[in-house]
Amino acid sequence: MTEAIAGIDHVLVGVRDLEAARRAYRHLGFTLSPRGRHIGWGTANYCIMLPQGYIELLGIVDPTQFCNNLDRFLETREGLLGVAYAAADAEAAARALKARGLALDRPSDLKRKLELAEGEVEPAFRLVHLAPRTAPGVPAFICQHLTPELVWQAPWMAHGNGAQGIDSVTAVVADPGAVAVAYGALFGEARVSTDDAVVVADSGCGRLRFVAPSDPGRIYPGLPGLPQSAPPWIAGLRLTVADLAATARHLDEGGVAYLRDGATLLRLAPDLACGVVLEFVQG
Repeated sequence: MTEAIAGIDHVLVGVRDLEAARRAYRHLGFTLSPRGRHIGWGTANYCIMLPQGYIELLGIVDPTQFCNNLDRFLETREGLLGVAYAAADAEAAARALKARGLALDRPSDLKRKLELAEGEVEPAFRLVHLAPRTAPGVPAFICQHLTPELVWQAPWMAHGNGAQGIDSVTAVVADPGAVAVAYGALFGEARVSTDDAVVVADSGCGRLRFVAPSDPGRIYPGLPGLPQSAPPWIAGLRLTVADLAATARHLDEGGVAYLRDGATLLRLAPDLACGVVLEFVQG
């Protein structure tokens, strides 16, 4: 049942100060692409391109233009605001999902200007937004890259911290059991499971983890600065790395504080990553 969706394409992080966010993520050992500006919108971004997926730091540069509700999100907090799923053909994906009775919007196109040293280029995308009841807890859309060669460029995919791809996204929801039913319809029931009270939905490439409001402190033990937001909200992002020991050394050299959770995971407090609980796990 996952033919329409090919996994997590990217995650979106809403930030109040785009340049400060760029500096913060560079300090954590990420390489960032040049700045992009969405055509016809009041938003701009920096992207952290990974061999598998990417992170989009999204900010407002012109509040008089359409901001796709980013302004409302930022009134409450910074942090993860949604997920984009990959599709080779967004329109075909939309037809397949509609045939299964799932609710979604019509496909739409989006471009952004990417500010390269040799001049501007315009990466293009085709998007299909999923209705909240189709993808509860994690606002989501399907993203087809029409010009992937403009955004996945080799120099932007080499990161000092060794980041390789998106392992999972963790969201806090009022009723993880109810969410499990919806994601069983979206991804297939066989791809949804429960592990120690955490509902896990496998997108095919990257997982969604859902916890109850009482559980973030349990899954992030000893971590300071966890938000006290009303559900639903997206708490954390887990990335795979090639060599966790090398990642730890890089963070140590940069003076970045982190917690160890066993031998295979490093965890950063949300104030270091613009409201995101950022984790690195051995890939």
